[in-house]
Amino acid sequence: MEIYDKLLQFTLFQGMSVADLMQVAGHTKFGFSKLSEGKRLVKEGDPCTHLIFLASGTLRTDTFSDDHSCRVSETVNAPYILQPERIFGINQRYTSSFKAETPCNLISIDKQEVLLLLETQLVFRLNMLSLMAAEIQRQQHHAWRSAPKTLHERIVRFFFSRCLYPAGAKTFYILMNQIAAELNDSRLDISRALNAMQADGLLTLYRGRIEIPMLERLLM
Repeated sequence: MEIYDKLLQFTLFQGMSVADLMQVAGHTKFGFSKLSEGKRLVKEGDPCTHLIFLASGTLRTDTFSDDHSCRVSETVNAPYILQPERIFGINQRYTSSFKAETPCNLISIDKQEVLLLLETQLVFRLNMLSLMAAEIQRQQHHAWRSAPKTLHERIVRFFFSRCLYPAGAKTFYILMNQIAAELNDSRLDISRALNAMQADGLLTLYRGRIEIPMLERLLM
């Protein structure tokens, strides 16, 4: 696959003309790498000095609470850009860890090259602004959503709000008393609600771990 065909997989390059893509391919310093299964790509807290594009394969990502008492594990599939909003701003560090679930092909662009693309490529600049604006709008909307009316709805909101992608399989490493503290409810009520969800086939409970095969099913 030609480099510009690979780039067109990603929203930052979509809408560019063939001439623009050829110019980008010819003048931008890209890094190409492969990651074997099980190898770590990024660790939480690492500085974000590059845009990293997952061109093929699957990554497993782990996101931690501030005190590391809760961890959410999920997978992301190509095409995917690793936390592009982290390359700028106050905190220019990754907030999740990523490692290869399957063999992966990666493309990277360092920050100086990103700045050059922003300066010279209007479509790239507009796509980056749209991506950042969409993330800001999504975050701002969270506070204005209708309040959950039942404990079941509050638990579902808890799960969704801690995931990078609102669908697919998720694993939460958390104790029931921690969920109870987060939701200001009793451990007994949390246990009853989670066991009811398990009886409905929505999740599976283990000691200190909750497996959710399809997050989107919790909304049904």
